[in-house]
Formats: sequence, structure tokens, C-alpha cells
Amino acid sequence: MTQQSTVRLRRRQVLSWALWDWGSASFNAVIVTFVFSVYLTSAVAPDEDSGSRALGLALGIAGVAIALLAPVIGARADRGGRRRRWLAVNTAVVVAATAGLFAVEDDPSYLLLGLVLIAVGSVFFEFAAVNYNAMLLQLAPPERLGRVSGFGWGMGYFGGVVALAIVLVAFVAPEVGLFGVTTEDGLNIRVVALFCALWFGLFALPVLLFVPEAPSAPATQRLGVFASYRALFARIARMWRQERSTLHFLLASAVYRDGLAAVFTFGGILAAGTFGFSQQEVIVFALAANVVAGLGCVLAGPLDDRLGPKTVVVAALVAICLAGILLLASTAKAAFWVGGLIVSCFVGPVQSASRSLLARLIPSGQEGETFGLYATTGRAVSFVGPLAFSGSIALFGAQRWGLIGILVVLAAGLILVLPLRAPPGATAARPASHHV
Repeated sequence: MTQQSTVRLRRRQVLSWALWDWGSASFNAVIVTFVFSVYLTSAVAPDEDSGSRALGLALGIAGVAIALLAPVIGARADRGGRRRRWLAVNTAVVVAATAGLFAVEDDPSYLLLGLVLIAVGSVFFEFAAVNYNAMLLQLAPPERLGRVSGFGWGMGYFGGVVALAIVLVAFVAPEVGLFGVTTEDGLNIRVVALFCALWFGLFALPVLLFVPEAPSAPATQRLGVFASYRALFARIARMWRQERSTLHFLLASAVYRDGLAAVFTFGGILAAGTFGFSQQEVIVFALAANVVAGLGCVLAGPLDDRLGPKTVVVAALVAICLAGILLLASTAKAAFWVGGLIVSCFVGPVQSASRSLLARLIPSGQEGETFGLYATTGRAVSFVGPLAFSGSIALFGAQRWGLIGILVVLAAGLILVLPLRAPPGATAARPASHHV
């Protein structure tokens, strides 16, 4: 095969891989964040406060399941050479759960069904993402790891924009939508669930067709479930002895990343329930937020290289917390637009600079293992944000106060990352082969 043919093949594989992220935005942005969860808490539940508490509890339980099971998912798929197969299986479960939401009518008797399907979809989405993210290292050479990762991340943002725009124009905004869909029994939102299932399933196909399976490890290196956990704990113990700064960052980032995940999960719910946004206004805001988030990533990149990634992470988290305080101070729509877009602008830089900081901390030759642990620690505490949101509502008695729980999680992550001391040379740019 000529070099030009190899380049074309690699580009096709990268595009196929990134299209999964494009399609997955229909579950994250449309179902969990901005459309179906809002419908579930405001139209299906008896009232928005109890609906928000129930959704927070359901996602919290899902987070516990992820924390218990996710750490061995990627390692077992890697050793068994079944990464693509398990990506297909887990994606299929998410698609099926999403399609099942069509049965959730706007009546409280359907609330439990909706909660179960969203929780199941969330669990298997995370399992799928373990295998999807692991594919990055087999697709991108070290010197292009960041570009390929960023391309996939960008495809997710813009896939969300396109999916939300289609949903808004075709089903949510008009009184009679595409194919004669009306609002009776929540039909217009239920059809959105079918659209999202089709969208995700369609764009998940290329990665399953054109990206080869990862090679399997020798049979002697394959581990059972309990042995996989023992290997994970042994790796953490080695980090405690030899890479204390890396372990410190993994733990701190796990906390504030869970706060960011809660922002995505409950942002649309707060917009509708506390700030009085209609379903159409929530989607319009979501479109703007995705665009601003993408621009924030682009603008923060040079600052990351110039000032250092920790500076970007800290500054962005401070800005997000201040914007959250603004949202607590007022329930006006204008306040949510201002505060919400500020949050959107800084969410992307936190994520991208966190990845850059970890890249500078990783000892040479341990990049893949450490980034796998980065994903694992994030999922291990994924129940904290939803439970903090739900618990704050229960404690203070209104949906708007759920934001306090999210801010507490973000502030805790900020406090944990502040004393981080990078080892000598870690604040300087690594050679191109180590950039992520």
C-alpha cells in the first residue's frame, strides 16, 4: 500500500470514529440535557421539583453502577481484542433504550419507565464510551493524538447543534410537526426519542464498519473480573509510590469533571423549571451554548500553551463558579442567558486543559494506561453530582437550589486542584510525540 493510500485509509478511519461522537450527541444533548429530561421532569412528573429529585436519584444510581463496573470494561475489552464488539453491543443498548422512550406519555404513571430507560441508557453509554475512547490510541500517532481527539470532541459539539436544530424545527417548535406530529400525549417529544435513536444508530455504523478490531493480548495476559480489579488497584498503588502528582490530579479532576457533567445533565431542567424557558427556548439556548463551548476551546488553546494548563483549569473553574452564583441571585431569563453562556464558554477549556495537564504529567511510555485511568476515575465518582443536585433540592425545598449542590462539587474540585505541584519540567511543553 502506498503512503498516500495509507493516509487516505487513516483519514477514513478517523472520520468514521468521530462520527460516533457526532451521533452520540443526540443522546447527551437532546435526551439527557435539553429535551427529553425537561419533558420528563416538567410534563410527565407530578411537579418539577419532585421530577428533578427523581431524575437526580435515577442518574445517581446509574453512576454507582458505572463506578462499580466501568473500571474493568476497557481493560477486559483491550485484553480480549473485543473493543469494537463491545462498542457495538453497548451502543445498541443505548439506541434501544432511547427508542423505548417513545412509550413515555405525559402522565405520572410513565415517570418510572422514563427514569429507568434514561438511567439504563446512561450506564451503557458510559460503557460504550470506554471502548470508544480507547480506540483513539489505535487511530492516532502520538504526534497527532491531540488533533484527532479534538476533532472527535468538536464533532460531538457540532453534532449536538445539528441534532438540536432538526428537533426544534421538525418537532418541538411547530404546533403540527413533521409527519403530522402533534403535542397530544407528548407525541412531539416522544418522536424526538425515535429520531435520536435513529440518528445515533446511523452515525455509529461507520466506526463499526471501517475501524479494525484491536489486537488481543496473549491468553496468558487475560484476566478475570476479580483479577482485573486487583490489577487496577496495583496500578493505583504504584502511582501512590512513584507518581503522586499524577494521582493527585486524577482525583481532583474526577471531582470537578463530575460537576461539569452535572451542569450538562441539569442545565436544561433548571432553564425550564426555574427560569421559565419554554421547550423551544431551551433548545435555542442549547444551540448557542454548544457554539460558545466550541469557540471557548479554540480560544483557550494558545493560553494553555502560554500560561500553562493548570492556570487555565483554575481560571475557568473560578469563572464557572462565579457564573453559578449569578444564576443563584436571579431567576430572570436574561440572567440565565448571561450566566449560562459564561459557563458554556469555560466548560470546554476546563476539559481540554485538563487533558493537556495530564499529558505533561505522564511518564514517557505510560500514556495509554494513565489516560485510561483518567477516564476510570471520572466515572468512579459520577454519582456525586446528581446526588448533590437532588440532595440540595430535598434540603432547601425548590429546584433552583439544586444548583448549590453542583457548585459545591465544582468548588471542591477547584480546592483539590489548587495545591497540585507538578514535578520538574512538567509545566513545560512536552515533545510533540507526547502531546494530547
